[in-house]
Amino acid sequence: MSQLYPLKFKTIYKDKIWGGQKIKTYLHKDFGDLPNCGETWEVSGVKSDVSVVADGALAGQSLADLLEQYKGELVGEAVYNRFGNTFPLLVKFIDAAEDLSIQVHPDDKLAKERHNSFGKTEMWYVIEADPGATLIAGFNQDVNEQVYVDKLNSGQLTDILNKEDVKAGDVFFLPAGRVHTIGKGLLIAEIQQTSDITYRIYDFDRVDDKGQKRELHTEEALAAIDYKKYPEYKTQYEPKQNETVPLVSCPYFTTNVLDYTGNVSKDYSAFDSFVIYVCLEGEFELKYDGGSTAVKMGDSLVIPNSVNQVELTTTNGFKILESYIA
Repeated sequence: MSQLYPLKFKTIYKDKIWGGQKIKTYLHKDFGDLPNCGETWEVSGVKSDVSVVADGALAGQSLADLLEQYKGELVGEAVYNRFGNTFPLLVKFIDAAEDLSIQVHPDDKLAKERHNSFGKTEMWYVIEADPGATLIAGFNQDVNEQVYVDKLNSGQLTDILNKEDVKAGDVFFLPAGRVHTIGKGLLIAEIQQTSDITYRIYDFDRVDDKGQKRELHTEEALAAIDYKKYPEYKTQYEPKQNETVPLVSCPYFTTNVLDYTGNVSKDYSAFDSFVIYVCLEGEFELKYDGGSTAVKMGDSLVIPNSVNQVELTTTNGFKILESYIA
């Protein structure tokens, strides 16, 4: 059996009705002949789109195959016991040239009942934002199902939704049940549960290239929505250089940001989890026992649970998201 090592996967590119060009122009990832690219899936265990290793001795093998073969060695014993042969996180870059639909995702219980799937709790890190860019997260007042339905049916849904001005570096945590949309002009890194279940609530009456409106899931969404208003929707954190800054911690993932001007060593021997790096800026060499790999902006990689010590060496600095399951 080949030795596990930090794994890069082939990017899965997806064109979307709302997608743009920033995946290519900003992140320098080539999506070929697609008219646009709304999403890239960087690390995925979703059955329809399972990631494939890009390089090294395990090149060409799927993440599902590796998980079946290596189990806890890859993801950690506790993680494997909890999630079995499903890799539990999905990592994406999202480029919204237009607003995404207003949508909601079910929680684990509802998703299991309806789709035999995990629910979808997620977080966003804003990589780049056009001037005046906004997004929607949650409600701006306490509502109930009836108030919500009345507003939806009268075309006034956005009146009760919480709109946020957004800039680069902003972070939003979106537990399952929170109504949301990414507004146009935003390039985002997304960490989420392994799930592709979205209930589309409102799509601004737009049509696709065949003149068709996209399907709405009005009824399905009702039981999924959390109708409460929360005091704060944007994650508050203080950006700092050369240390690990916590962003989000929930049962499904813990994510930190590391903004470093120089080298750093990380010791993961106390972790019973894989670790995912998503490179947002700059570049570094990732050194580990047995080799090294170059990482640049737009790259993501999975550090297996069996790799305990890594060193990130850089000449010009880097910024990464570091995610794992605590």
